[in-house]
Amino acid sequence: MPHPPTPASSRASAATFALVALVGAIAVGGLWWVQQDDASPSDASESSSADPSDSTTDVAGSTANDGGRGDGSDADPGLGDDAEEIAAQGFPDDPRVVVISVDSLGSLYVSRTTTPTIADLLAQGAGTLNARTEVEKTVTLPNHTGMVTGDRVNRFLGGHGVTWNDTSRRSVARRTESVFSTIDEAGGTSAVFVGKEKFEMWERAWPGTIDDLVFNQDQPALVDAAIADLREDDHDLVFVHLAGPDNAGHKSGWGSDPYLDAVTLADADIDRIVSAIVADPELSEEVVVIVTADHGGVPEMTSHSDRRRPENYTIPFVVWGPGITPGDLYALNPDYQDPGNGRPRYVGPQPVRNGNVANLVTDLLGLDPVPRSLFGDEHDLDVD
Repeated sequence: MPHPPTPASSRASAATFALVALVGAIAVGGLWWVQQDDASPSDASESSSADPSDSTTDVAGSTANDGGRGDGSDADPGLGDDAEEIAAQGFPDDPRVVVISVDSLGSLYVSRTTTPTIADLLAQGAGTLNARTEVEKTVTLPNHTGMVTGDRVNRFLGGHGVTWNDTSRRSVARRTESVFSTIDEAGGTSAVFVGKEKFEMWERAWPGTIDDLVFNQDQPALVDAAIADLREDDHDLVFVHLAGPDNAGHKSGWGSDPYLDAVTLADADIDRIVSAIVADPELSEEVVVIVTADHGGVPEMTSHSDRRRPENYTIPFVVWGPGITPGDLYALNPDYQDPGNGRPRYVGPQPVRNGNVANLVTDLLGLDPVPRSLFGDEHDLDVD
């Protein structure tokens, strides 16, 4: 159920407070609350902060206290003790992975008030609110394709080549592999559930490697289908894309009441997926969940294509499940470097990126890295 609307003046004050909190956290070297390329920004586009008095700003801290909504409609304390006990188990012998991408969820909008489920996952798992998008683009299809290929965008420098952001007949650069093709070649299976038609390109890019690709603009129905798939099938990878926040941001602006309502509903849908895993004895012993985003958005703006804006390129990245070590991803991975407020290029010390998804999945599943990929190709992002 959406949270009650607040007056516009209060929302504006809250957004101002969140921006100040972001800058302050970076200034003191904080890793948990937030949250170069020289070319001009891309012109591609797509057609509440926490109350400072409620112990919400440290969303990953063990003292964050007051609550999530459980199933999205009550005041119970988030995912509860069962989820915490699952997180403390050993790593599964026969793992499966669920990847959830919340379209346009910038770290600026993550808090225990707005996203209690993600806050719980951060507290119980390995994560950061200071991950990064692709350098070249802060729009949906290029970043999601980076997630599943482990590649940068620029095809002339070995990237996947997806620069467009709409439904078209184009495909990835020649010889670009994906997590789907890697799983398929190892004899495994994948399913994909998306809220935008443009993702049909993945079936064309890697034909026969995705067992089921389900497109549904009705987000609750899409999540129902993903949960049914988890319970009834045995896919090694289930990829879920939640489009609601992006749709609301383009219509009403990032940080607006409709956008924050959509973020809260997406968080409730994540709660539904994780709660279904927690409630199933087999799934609770096998499934690792990764939650991230493709980009964020600047408060009051209705476009996110300016890749120079921190609000657009700063995103969450969290891993939760049996055997996952709780903690900050940068503290767990000294070879990765917290970028502060910066936007590092692909040379030198690297931040955690949404492009790490592909090879984190292959690592968790015990497979070889995606061939010719860039991010995490040595399976060096440690979470267990």
